[in-house]
Amino acid sequence: MLKQRLGIVLLTAVAPAVWGSTYLVTTEYLPPNRPLLAATLRALPAGLLLIALTRRLPKGSWWWRSLVLGALNIGIFLALLFVAAYRLPGGVAATVGAVQPLVTAGLSAALLGDRLTLRTLLSGIAGVVGVSLLVLRANAQLDMIGVAAAFGGAVVMATGVVLSKRWTSPAPVLATTGWQLTAGGLMLVPVTLVVEGPPPSHLTGQNLLGYAYLGLIGAAVAYALWFRGLRALPPTSVSFLSLLSPVVATTLGWLALGQDLSPLQALGALIVLGSLIAAQTQRPRAAAAPPPAPEPAGPVPGLAPAPGAADAPQPVREGA
Repeated sequence: MLKQRLGIVLLTAVAPAVWGSTYLVTTEYLPPNRPLLAATLRALPAGLLLIALTRRLPKGSWWWRSLVLGALNIGIFLALLFVAAYRLPGGVAATVGAVQPLVTAGLSAALLGDRLTLRTLLSGIAGVVGVSLLVLRANAQLDMIGVAAAFGGAVVMATGVVLSKRWTSPAPVLATTGWQLTAGGLMLVPVTLVVEGPPPSHLTGQNLLGYAYLGLIGAAVAYALWFRGLRALPPTSVSFLSLLSPVVATTLGWLALGQDLSPLQALGALIVLGSLIAAQTQRPRAAAAPPPAPEPAGPVPGLAPAPGAADAPQPVREGA
C-alpha cells in the first residue's frame, strides 16, 4: 500500500515539475510579451485533443461543473497569474503563490471535513519560507494589485483543487481533463484578444515547437497526471507538490541558462523539499471505531435461541 501511494505521489509530482519548465520554454522559444496567448494555446488545443481522443462529453451536472472547474483551475488562475507576472518580480509572485497549500488545507477542513494538523501548518509555513529564500530578491518591489492577483491566483487554484476532489467525475480522467482545459481555454480567448490583440502573423519553427511542448506536455500530460493524483490522494498533499515548480524553474535556470545559484537559494530548495516530504508522510487520521451494538433485553422474535440458552437460569418474575 505504501509503495502504491509513493508511486502515485511521484507521478503526480511530474505535473508541477513540468510546469516549472514553463519559464524556460517561454523565454527561449516563444514570442516575447505574449503570456496570455501562451496560456490560451496551452489549454484550448490540448483540451480539444483530449476530447477527440476520449470521445466523451459531459453529461447532466458535469456541464456546469466542468465550466466551474475549468475556470478555477485554468482560466481565472492563468489570467491572475498573468497580472501578477506583469506587476510583480517573479520572486515575489512565486512567494505569494506558495501559500496555496495552506489555503488548500483550510478549504479542505471547511468543505471536506479533513483535519487541519499542526504538522500541515508548519509544513506550509516552511514551504513559503523555502520558496522565498529560493526566488525572492532583496531589491524586490511590491505592487498591491500584483500581490492581490498572486494571492487570488493561489486561492482560486486551491478552490479548484478542493472542488475537484469533492466533485469526482465518473468519466475517465483524460475526459474530465479535456473538459476543463477546453472550458478554461475558451474563457481565455476573448481576454487574450482584448489585452494582447490577434496572434503574431509569423511564427517560427521554434515558436511552434514551444507551443507544442506547452500544449502536449505542459497541459495534456501534466494536468491529466495532476487530476489523476487528486482522485487518489488528499487535496492538501497534492497541493504541496506545487511547490516543486519554483524549485525546478530555478534549477533549470542554473543548468540551462547559466544563472547563479547561491548557498541561500540551495538552502531554500532543501527547506521546500523538506516541507514536501513532511506533508506526504503524514498519516491520515484513523476513523473512529463504531460504538458496540447494545445487547437485546430479551429474545428477538423469529430467531432461535443461542445454543445452551434453554439451560440458562431464567429470571424470576414477580407474581409468578
